[in-house]
Amino acid sequence: MKMRWLNTYLPRSLYGRATLILLLPVMTVLLVVSIVFVQRHFEGVSRQMTRSVSREIQLMLDQTDMSVPELDRSSLARTLEIRARTVPPDQASTGFKRLWYDFTGYVVIREIQLLFPDVAAMDLRDNRFVRLYFQRDDGQLELRFDRRRVSAAKPHQLLVNMVGFGALMTMIAFFYMRKQLRPITRLADAAEAFGRGRHVDYRPTGAIEVRAAGNAFLDMRARIERQIEQRTMMLSGVSHDLRTPLTRLKLGLSMLDDDEAALMHQDVEDMEHLLDGFLDFARGAQEGEPVAVDPVQLVQQIVEDCQRADIKATLVEAVGEGEVMLREGSIRRAVENLINNAVRYGSRAEISVRLSDKSLRIRVEDDGPGIPAAQREVAIGPFTRLEPARNQNKGGGVGLGLSIVNDIARAHGGVLRLGESDRLGGLQADIVIAR
Repeated sequence: MKMRWLNTYLPRSLYGRATLILLLPVMTVLLVVSIVFVQRHFEGVSRQMTRSVSREIQLMLDQTDMSVPELDRSSLARTLEIRARTVPPDQASTGFKRLWYDFTGYVVIREIQLLFPDVAAMDLRDNRFVRLYFQRDDGQLELRFDRRRVSAAKPHQLLVNMVGFGALMTMIAFFYMRKQLRPITRLADAAEAFGRGRHVDYRPTGAIEVRAAGNAFLDMRARIERQIEQRTMMLSGVSHDLRTPLTRLKLGLSMLDDDEAALMHQDVEDMEHLLDGFLDFARGAQEGEPVAVDPVQLVQQIVEDCQRADIKATLVEAVGEGEVMLREGSIRRAVENLINNAVRYGSRAEISVRLSDKSLRIRVEDDGPGIPAAQREVAIGPFTRLEPARNQNKGGGVGLGLSIVNDIARAHGGVLRLGESDRLGGLQADIVIAR
């Protein structure tokens, strides 16, 4: 069963996932080792050391309870390195006290209570000494001895070293991993730039597999560029070669005055229109390099030019400020194609521009018959004419208008979306480009 729910909690970037792959095993190992260390070292060693010193404590208690001369008790205390003194009742201690981070102190207190049920109090707040208090008739008997006798000295050092060296090795591994991932990100940037119609310098580096992918990308990019160049050259050559005889035909037909000559003249103009469409399709979006362009100002210029040409186009909305990296000539051609389609199949075109931090949207709406939802994807393809759904009385096309717009949008890393206009009822065409 695929655990697709896990993808929600995973980082989306390659760096994030690689860091997770690196840190997760290291943190798991550190956690397991820490638990084992606490159980073996903090608890096991402290318990064993406490049981060992308990015999000496019991000997001191026995010597204190019996009628042993003070000189002998002092000699025994020096030998056992346990200091004994009597605490007055008004200075008696209560409770078992330790520092909150003293993990071994909890084990020592538990073992002392188990071995000496009559212990009245215990103080471990001073890390240098352990103080035990036993109730006597004349007050409390305090036994003080070195803390190192019941627990290992500086037990936290192992944890500190483990965490410190773990962090150091993680940093070293991260920088090495970053160096290994950099060629992949460079390849991704080059592929993204090529998808947006830009050509950036790229040289394969890194591991063997990354180099192989980089060389494959370069071969693919060269092949695609060669095919585009060949297509452009072929259609440009065809258009150029046909324009000369078409010009001669137009010149010859202009000298005739009958109706048949007028019809032939219209056929020649249609052929010129077809050739212009083929040439626009061949050029696609490969006109110059992207430059910083104010899209609102560009669309306003296009609308003004259309209005001077007696085309019913209106800019109804312009939201946002800023510049976007665009091929100005290609975007101009795309918007003009959409406006021409709108007025060809409808009576007017309404244009809106919306520029946000993440995207640019240029929308063209008309009041024509529109395109059925089932045929919108087909309509974007080249040489597609949906004549039953569109009005041919205002002049047919080559079937390349929407295809050219789609190519230009994709060359800028965007998309062409077709829908139904809520305002006019006809076709709604959106050019959406990510910033």
